[in-house]
Amino acid sequence: MSTTSFALQVREDFPILRQKVHGKPLIYLDSAATSQKPQTVIDAISHFYAHECGTVHRGVYHLAAKATEKYNKVRSQIARFINAASENEIVFTRGTTDSINLIANAYAQIFEEKDEIILSEMEHHSNLVPWQLLAKKRGVVLRFIPVSEHAELDLDAFAKLISPRTKLVSIAHIANSTGTINPIAQITKMAHAHGSKVLIDAAQSTAHIPLDVQELDIDFLALSSHKAFGPTGVGILYGKYDLLEMLPPVQGGGDMIETVTLENTTFEKPPLKFEAGTPSIAQVIGFGAAIDYIESLGLENIHSWEHQLLTYATEKLLNIPKLRIIGTAKEKSSIISFVIEDVHHLDLATFLDLEGIAIRSGHHCAEPLLRCFGLTGTCRISFAPFNTFEEIDALIAALHKILNILKNS
Repeated sequence: MSTTSFALQVREDFPILRQKVHGKPLIYLDSAATSQKPQTVIDAISHFYAHECGTVHRGVYHLAAKATEKYNKVRSQIARFINAASENEIVFTRGTTDSINLIANAYAQIFEEKDEIILSEMEHHSNLVPWQLLAKKRGVVLRFIPVSEHAELDLDAFAKLISPRTKLVSIAHIANSTGTINPIAQITKMAHAHGSKVLIDAAQSTAHIPLDVQELDIDFLALSSHKAFGPTGVGILYGKYDLLEMLPPVQGGGDMIETVTLENTTFEKPPLKFEAGTPSIAQVIGFGAAIDYIESLGLENIHSWEHQLLTYATEKLLNIPKLRIIGTAKEKSSIISFVIEDVHHLDLATFLDLEGIAIRSGHHCAEPLLRCFGLTGTCRISFAPFNTFEEIDALIAALHKILNILKNS
């Protein structure tokens, strides 16, 4: 099977792919952990520091005005990208984890004892630990949607979990450990029917499938730049404006205030109310360049190619003796977790690195889900539009190589 011209053209945009690791061409299969960066994103950040470096919302001189203009433009750009109703529904944060913590800390001032939050057994720790902290602080009750043997959510169980005390449902759009794509529209509809708000962890979907917060009727959404071809240290929280307006700020400092006296402070309207201090200006500008890049490729093209890679890799992996894929949902993104009987996942990943192949091994910050399958860790491969069939063939050959070495040792 030959790789399409689409993927070959995309590869040219990523300078890191030209290097060798241990004398072999780099094969990067860990985009679910962090994405590589196209040259346009690298250039946008470098250009800002070389030619436009100034602070935002604070100066009237040329550099400050230029930086503010570009910074604000990215807010509008992201609002359009996820189809938010207004740019004022986009809060810049440090990433998905920071966004979820922002909501947890804001709701900590509102939730009452025995209010309930529904999560699932497949959540990343970033969509679990903040709620555990809130539960201990406020006496909130956490309930969990179970997963099936295929790593799909049990929606019948979800329907039984919702109660008049359910105040929030917080769910991953795509499970980072298995690639399961959850039925967000259905979950949101069920939650809203019981008066609950919905927060979606979109860390794994931003650069892979289209997002439309209005069509899905999402109340809050968290995502990161670094998993979507952008820089680290920046992300966004989307929130319906009336909800953001209702929530209290969780950090104090410059730029989020309206007036300050020695006795009292009044706050800006959203989104600035939640953006205390000097923001990550260069990273925001780099994030904007990453969105430009995704749109230039087209999310439909990205999803189509990655689905071909997923299908091809799944078929090849299943032909390897004693290999088991963890997570066989009908709707999956470009993530595959697997184990090989009697071979430790860390040993596999270490060997593959010697072959120039980068994969993730471990619990993927999803220990509760792996416990559902009786595991402490897996190997995980995840694709980007620059990956090829030939790279998958190299992965399969390397796996056969290590199994033969172990067999003869």
